[in-house]
Amino acid sequence: MLKTLISRELLDNLMTFRFAAATFIMLLLVVANTFVLIIDYERRLAGHNDAVKMHQRQLQEKITYSAGEVRVDRPPNPLSIFNVGFDKRLGNEIEVSHKLVPSLWDAGMHGSDNPFMDMFASMDIVFIFEVILSLFALIFAYNAFAGEYESGTLRLVLTHPIGRGKILVAKYISAMLCLIVPLLISLLLAIILLTTSTAISLNSDDFLRIGGIIFTSVAYLSVFYLIGLLISAATRRTSTALMLSMFIWGFLVLVYPNMILTVIPRPESPDALRTSAFNRIESIWDTFDRERKHYLSTDDFPGEDWGYELRGFGWRGANFRNYAPILLYTYRSVMNFEGFEEKDEPKMPHAQKHFGFLGAQTIDAADRTWLIRKPALEEIFIQPANTERIYLKLSPVGLYDAATQAWAGTDLLGVRDFFDAARQYRQSVINYFYDHKVFESRQWFSGDKGAADWSGLPRFSFQRDDINTNAKRALPDVCLLLMINVILFIVIFLIFVKSEV
Repeated sequence: MLKTLISRELLDNLMTFRFAAATFIMLLLVVANTFVLIIDYERRLAGHNDAVKMHQRQLQEKITYSAGEVRVDRPPNPLSIFNVGFDKRLGNEIEVSHKLVPSLWDAGMHGSDNPFMDMFASMDIVFIFEVILSLFALIFAYNAFAGEYESGTLRLVLTHPIGRGKILVAKYISAMLCLIVPLLISLLLAIILLTTSTAISLNSDDFLRIGGIIFTSVAYLSVFYLIGLLISAATRRTSTALMLSMFIWGFLVLVYPNMILTVIPRPESPDALRTSAFNRIESIWDTFDRERKHYLSTDDFPGEDWGYELRGFGWRGANFRNYAPILLYTYRSVMNFEGFEEKDEPKMPHAQKHFGFLGAQTIDAADRTWLIRKPALEEIFIQPANTERIYLKLSPVGLYDAATQAWAGTDLLGVRDFFDAARQYRQSVINYFYDHKVFESRQWFSGDKGAADWSGLPRFSFQRDDINTNAKRALPDVCLLLMINVILFIVIFLIFVKSEV
């Protein structure tokens, strides 16, 4: 009997205009937008490749190690086509230096800007599912019970020995099958387009990630269908059910995600925290400067300053979207012996010894500075951002967006993985400098007897996390979506069982 009910409901849904409209609109939007997203990704990838080549060329042109800027670049994520997340919003290049431990807030942006292209490329595939397919889910559900109440069909069906639970299950399965069809077909065409692009290379983990996005999308659509089914069971009138469904859709999808960011005040970090962090960092570099001056006062050439300059950055009132360097001190050496005279030659061994001492002291000061910067920046930027995300997750849209970002690796944690790799690379560069005594070499500050050799420098590589990491980050939000499904289904069942036909 259940199979017969599912077949009847499925046939009724397939023969409706709304099914044809959902399929056509989804195919049109997803396929057309995938073309735009692929072009945007290829443009960003070309910008990344150009930046890598430019940074390598600039580095090779530097004849002294101290003048060289080692920069690493974050490649665009191909799965940002599904959910762009933070992939385009956060910095994608960072300087790796012994003077500073790099962080997200020290990063810059590269790539050509095309506002017209960005306007269309910001509407990723998940965004289409969030807005359009959730609307169709409610349209499929609003008259599932109310329409049959009004027409008397439900009363006729219940004259047969059929349990109400079977009727509910049949309606749910048939409608979800009809919603999954445009979802899967549009995604299949999008994946085919991705595989035809020479710039995009998907591995087995990527296909598993896409599978996670599909599963999460089905759970998200199920939530909205069950919301519509709940309204239909509770109101008994199609006109009322349709109005309530449109109101709830507009609130959950359009109003709440934007309202919550403006209504919920962003907490300001305490002035005491900022002041304390900056003062502690300033104290570290003051100690560094005193040790440097003490070294200079006791060496073979007392008072020789060697063109040294200390530079500091204070608090700039930045917010989460302002990535100017903050809460840091570093130093800049303007010493340059490229055109020194023969009479300065006796100073060379002393200068090499001096910069050997200075290099180790700078690394130690930068590492101690990072121990202060890291918790301060976390409390100032990350904790308020996480609070906003929690409020957003009170809506299924927020849960869906967070889960799909985690599957795609475009969430905040996925982007921060790049900066973790940059910090590990910095340590590799420092180890290379120590092993080859770069700080104590003449090429550190002078290119008169041979330029710096950059060919032996360790190469930077960044690999996205494996599928297990993505799954661990996505599953909490996916489980919440599934829990909402279960709760809604139970509530609908209780209302339907107790209702009089």
